Amino acid sequence: MVWQLIVIALLAYLLGSVNLSIILSKLMGKGDIREQGSGNAGTTNTLRVLGKLPAVAVLIWDVLKGVLAVLIAKWIITLGDAQIPENGLFIGRDYAMSLAAIFSILGHNFPIYFGFRGGKGIATSLGVLIAVEWPIAMACTIFAVVLILLTRMVSVGSIAVAILYPILVFCVGNQFANRWVYLALALIMAASVLIRHRSNMKRIMNGTENKLWKTKDEKLAEAKAKQNNNSEN
Repeated sequence: MVWQLIVIALLAYLLGSVNLSIILSKLMGKGDIREQGSGNAGTTNTLRVLGKLPAVAVLIWDVLKGVLAVLIAKWIITLGDAQIPENGLFIGRDYAMSLAAIFSILGHNFPIYFGFRGGKGIATSLGVLIAVEWPIAMACTIFAVVLILLTRMVSVGSIAVAILYPILVFCVGNQFANRWVYLALALIMAASVLIRHRSNMKRIMNGTENKLWKTKDEKLAEAKAKQNNNSEN
C-alpha cells in the first residue's frame, strides 16, 4: 500500500499547486495577483482585482481540485492489495482520502509552480468535503453563506466553518471506517484554515477587515472623508 499512498500524496499536491487565479491574472495582463488587493491568490481577491467571471472560474477550479484529488485517491488505493484490515473494517481508503485532502490543500496554499505562495485553501477544502461527505459540505456551505451575508466578510464565514467542521464530523460523520482518522483529518483541515487566517482574525478584532460591499452610509462617510482630505490639501 505504501506506493499507492506516496503516489496519491504527490498527485494531490501537484494538482493543488495549479493556481488559476495567478495564471489568469498574468494572462489578463494584470501582473501577479499576489501583489495586488489583499495579496491572496484565491477567489475573493480575484473578484476584487479581476472581476466576477474570473472569480467564478477560480472558485470552480479550486473546488474541483479538492474533489478530483479525493476521487483519484479512491481509485488508486484500489489498485493492488491496498486494503488494511482493522477490527473487521478496511481503512486503506481512509488514509488515501486523508492524504489526498491534506496534500491538495498544501498544494493550493504552497504551490510548487509559483514559489510556494498561494491561497488559503478554503475552496479546495470545500471540494474535499464534497467528495468525502457532501451533506456535511452543504451544511458548512449554507452556514458560511449566511454568515458572509450577515457580516459582508468572507473571512468570518471561513473561520466559523473551520470550527464547525470537526464538530459535525464528530457528531454525524460516517464516511470513514475509522472515525478517529476522520476526526484527525477534520482537525488538521480546520487548523490549516485558522492558521492561514491569522491576519484576518486580527483585522476582524480591530474592525478593519475588508468587506465584500459597502452600505450607503459607509459610502457617504468615505466620500466625506475624501472631500475633507482634498480641502485640507
